[in-house]
Amino acid sequence: GVTYGEVRKREEYEFSKCYFEHADLDLHRRHFDDWEGEARRLLDAGLPLAAYDATLKCSHLFNVLDARGAVSVTERTGYIKRVRALALRCAKGWLDVRQELGFPLLSEADRARLLPAAGEAAR
Repeated sequence: GVTYGEVRKREEYEFSKCYFEHADLDLHRRHFDDWEGEARRLLDAGLPLAAYDATLKCSHLFNVLDARGAVSVTERTGYIKRVRALALRCAKGWLDVRQELGFPLLSEADRARLLPAAGEAAR
């Protein structure tokens, strides 16, 4: 008997007010740069899941800046490219981790198809 609005309306109001009117734009720009650097550092350390978390933070910070109209069309494209580059590195890093582990969640047939040497060793 409780509605979504009764539970979440105030939360949505406050966060909308924050992001559209009160968010410190300089702080968000600095934090974007900081989290981008952290994502790169974590990727270089071989931690793609942790880097992905930092990448999501970058995406959120960009969305706040974009919602406020604080980025130009040119800057917008640059921010999107930066987040995309991180996300691609995270995906590649995760694939590398799974490959190093021999794709343990795949069926034996799929594993043999992806890793012929591993398939031979499993027999």
